[in-house]
Amino acid sequence: MTRNLVLLPGLLCDSRLWRDPLAAMGEAVSPMVADLTQDDSIAAMAARTLAKAPESFALAGLSMGGYVALEIMRQAPERVTHLALLDTSARPDDEERRAKRRAGIESIKLGKFIGVSRALLASLLTPEHQGTPLADEVQAMSERVGQEAYVRQQTAILGRVDSRSSLGAITVPTLVGVGEADVLTPRAMAEEMVAGIAGAELVAFPDSAHLPTMENPAAVVVALRNWLAR
Repeated sequence: MTRNLVLLPGLLCDSRLWRDPLAAMGEAVSPMVADLTQDDSIAAMAARTLAKAPESFALAGLSMGGYVALEIMRQAPERVTHLALLDTSARPDDEERRAKRRAGIESIKLGKFIGVSRALLASLLTPEHQGTPLADEVQAMSERVGQEAYVRQQTAILGRVDSRSSLGAITVPTLVGVGEADVLTPRAMAEEMVAGIAGAELVAFPDSAHLPTMENPAAVVVALRNWLAR
């Protein structure tokens, strides 16, 4: 059976984020990669996605996409058959992270947008992938998204709600995945979501940091196939 699968990219990410897992899954899924570049709130991103999505679908979000996925579960839980939350968190940023986001927005006013900075790239990928063609692809992806969308996305992330209190309302089969080397949304944040969602399964992806769908797509595919079979 072919399943409708809606995929939600992260900050400064586009469909390249999901390319390799989708290629491996083939006709098992009918995919839609949502456009999360047009809105400056998580609620609006969720509403735009729902307006274009099939009536019933499995839902997977990575990082910022996970924030949108949790909002979709509040807006239209009856339409979602399965939920996957990858390298994300249900909790809001601490003040240090919020300050970094605000600084990033301010830098745009000075004409300093460079896509993914060297410091951020070091957090997105494992050391083995730094300075490789994969790192170049991450940089190119961020440049395609561009500075205007970056400001909208960071504004949306800054304004997101604390989703921890709504985790208990999720009843669909749920996968929570995290790269073993992820320092941006580490395993403890994944474990917190698993604890809050009845029956949720935790999968750690080896040899990957914050972008396992690009660094270790084979491991992600195994997890997604098992998830969709539940």
